Amino acid sequence: MRHSKNGFLLVLLTALAALGAALFSQHVLDMAPCSWCILQRILFLAIAAFALLGLLGSTFRPWRLLNWGLIALTAMAGIAVAWHQITVAAKAFSCDQTFADRVVSGSGLESLAPWLFGIYATCLDASVRVLGIEYAAWGLALFAIYAVYSLAMLKTSWRPNESEKFKGRGRR
Repeated sequence: MRHSKNGFLLVLLTALAALGAALFSQHVLDMAPCSWCILQRILFLAIAAFALLGLLGSTFRPWRLLNWGLIALTAMAGIAVAWHQITVAAKAFSCDQTFADRVVSGSGLESLAPWLFGIYATCLDASVRVLGIEYAAWGLALFAIYAVYSLAMLKTSWRPNESEKFKGRGRR
């Protein structure tokens, strides 16, 4: 259980750090985000939320399993989004009316918090490199780490530890 609690905390902090890096890049370094960038932000925010929920209920094994599973699924979605951004969207002249654009615009998040979810660039313009690596590839790497880590935590959380095996067994 403690291992799971620390794991949720690690995922929460790194997801918030990824969001912080995106906001720093946008508001300080003037790197305008495209719709696929914003969709990645939404997925990082969802992962942070699931990690927080898992952290708060980490003593209850079914709750741990649920949240590790949700983190794994969201991370896999993040891998797909980042991969699409790198291989397809970054080469497109416009992101208008793409899946990401429809999700972000349709959710109302863009008007709710434009400083976080506002789309300010085309996919081609938003394709930049940081330390020689495409910005979206950094997101893809972190999503991949979350996917592997959450699946490993799901596996270890699935099996009851020794203290849980003997819980409920009274003396006869």
